[in-house]
Amino acid sequence: MSAAATSGLVKRRARDLGFDAVGITDLSPPPHADELTEWLESGMAGTMGYMHRQAARRIDPARIAPGATRAVVVTSNYFQKDPDSRIGTGLVAKYARGRDYHAALRSPLDALASFMTSLGPPGTFAKAYIDAGPVPERELAQRAGIGWIGKNTLLIDPRRGSFFFLATVLTNLEMAIDLPFEADRCGTCTRCLDACPTAALPQPRVLDSRRCISYLTIEHRGEIAEELAGSMGTHVFGCDICQDVCPWNLSFAQERQEPGSEPGLALVNLEELSNISDQAFNDLYSTTPLARPGPTGMRRNARIARANEAVENACRTP
Repeated sequence: MSAAATSGLVKRRARDLGFDAVGITDLSPPPHADELTEWLESGMAGTMGYMHRQAARRIDPARIAPGATRAVVVTSNYFQKDPDSRIGTGLVAKYARGRDYHAALRSPLDALASFMTSLGPPGTFAKAYIDAGPVPERELAQRAGIGWIGKNTLLIDPRRGSFFFLATVLTNLEMAIDLPFEADRCGTCTRCLDACPTAALPQPRVLDSRRCISYLTIEHRGEIAEELAGSMGTHVFGCDICQDVCPWNLSFAQERQEPGSEPGLALVNLEELSNISDQAFNDLYSTTPLARPGPTGMRRNARIARANEAVENACRTP
């Protein structure tokens, strides 16, 4: 079977499994290696020490799975409209409103990897990665023709926007690769930079994680500086602001109900969450992305959101 025919079969199988977009590229070093090094040296990774540990393999993805020569990159849409805000509730980012996406995507991605293995000779392997490990998903996706990296540092698909999960299968299966997505379709737009309430995007395609609401509510441990906490609004897990204002999402994002998602998780009761016990938290959220910051982190986030809501309400009072 030719490399082009194999690529066609893999792409068809990926779409049959429910993935929205699929592209194939090689594992040569991505073009932004120097920028990653500079970003890490600047301290913008914050406390995410794993980014430093993974840097060498992110810069040279062929080292991730020795022997692999191709990356199959797929996307899975998760867009949901935000519900109307209610007093006393905190907002959860769109991607985190159901069960953990790592678990939700594992079965179809493993099925795709198994299919790929079946197409090759003995010794063919395919290893699946879902937002884990040192895989530079966005760079590989851009090189696989799926979209471009926007000024908010997220991958944008011109047909779907940016509200999607990225997953990758690394393999030694011989396949034809796709042309990279070379165009920058952000143009002169700076809506994402201008809208960020904590100024976490100091310049196009540079994210200062230490100021990002997603980082602060999910990755950061301990107390949050007052200056930043006061700008977090009622976000308790993650933030979608830089995506919500993007014209490509305003025009092309389409709502999709993910299997197992719970729309009610979009808004959580701040009073209950700020006082929740460890056991009650684990009972409610252990199978959701909210488990990552744990009960201590989520109680902190809820307390900050309550304080911000109180200030906002006081400012509205005549």
